[in-house]
Amino acid sequence: MIKRRLGADGPEITAVGYGSMSFGAAYGPTSRANSVAILDAMRDWGLDHFDTAFIYAGGEAETIFGAYCKDNPSARDYFTVATKGGIFSGPSADNDGYANNNSRAFLTEQLDTSLRRLGTDCVDLYYLHRWDRERTPIEEAMETLAGFVKAGKIRAIGLSEVAPSTLRRAAAVHPVAAVQSEYSLWTRQPELGMLQACAALGTAFVAFSPVGRGMLTDRPVQVGQDLSGQFLEGNPRFQEPNLSANLLWVDGFRALASDMGVAAATLAQAWVLAKGEHCIVIPGTRSVAHLKEAAQAASLRLTETQLARIEEVLPLGFAQGDRYSDAQWKGQERYC
Repeated sequence: MIKRRLGADGPEITAVGYGSMSFGAAYGPTSRANSVAILDAMRDWGLDHFDTAFIYAGGEAETIFGAYCKDNPSARDYFTVATKGGIFSGPSADNDGYANNNSRAFLTEQLDTSLRRLGTDCVDLYYLHRWDRERTPIEEAMETLAGFVKAGKIRAIGLSEVAPSTLRRAAAVHPVAAVQSEYSLWTRQPELGMLQACAALGTAFVAFSPVGRGMLTDRPVQVGQDLSGQFLEGNPRFQEPNLSANLLWVDGFRALASDMGVAAATLAQAWVLAKGEHCIVIPGTRSVAHLKEAAQAASLRLTETQLARIEEVLPLGFAQGDRYSDAQWKGQERYC
């Protein structure tokens, strides 16, 4: 199992972790029992990085993890835990029900709530989930987060969906252990500076949605599939005619994975891990079987010839449609 360091001086964690947005219904119905099965499988297969957030499933994701650790006392020491703050929902929020707030008082309140839910007095990594660039300079937000480190509430600082220039500004205030962004064969913006900036600064790059929200698997969304109530429902890449065009491309990738004797999801995540020793993936799934496919990526070493073949069947920029709808852009920083 490949290990990667979480920041220049941070702990070594498995290169494949888990992103718990799927503990809610963002990608279809699930249950607490199913989420517990995922946590059990992580321990069985040696996956030790658990990623969550204040807003996932309205707090349910953090609560499930906290309850799991209470029932399994050794679990908290086993997992390296990351959570995130800085986003809120409710009547006072805008932008399709969500808004960003990076004030010291708000982040303190959210972090304290997250710690209570998680059942711990210190979280290993705390991300600024979205930078509120209109109201809070990144330097000011970093001072708040650095205060959490000094107070012993968090061990390291992370940033989510920021630009390379913002990372550099933030790192001038305090070391940034990790940057989390969407990255896969069909979402490649991080190659335009972020992967490079992270490598130069000793910052881990944590890729969420490394299988393209299910498209880079052997079970992609099909035309006509009911996506009601899911995150994908309004996503441009999953709407016609984009979906049909994208499925044609993915057919070639699935065939390549089959020829190589691996699952498409395994190959997609191994490709991300091959992009640098600082790269980590946190797939989100409701399926134990699918999590096993992700785990297998940590032991699949791709040759230069194999990497070139992958790029042939899924060339840079192949995906048709934007990665988010207008309503789904909630503070992600665009660059290049």
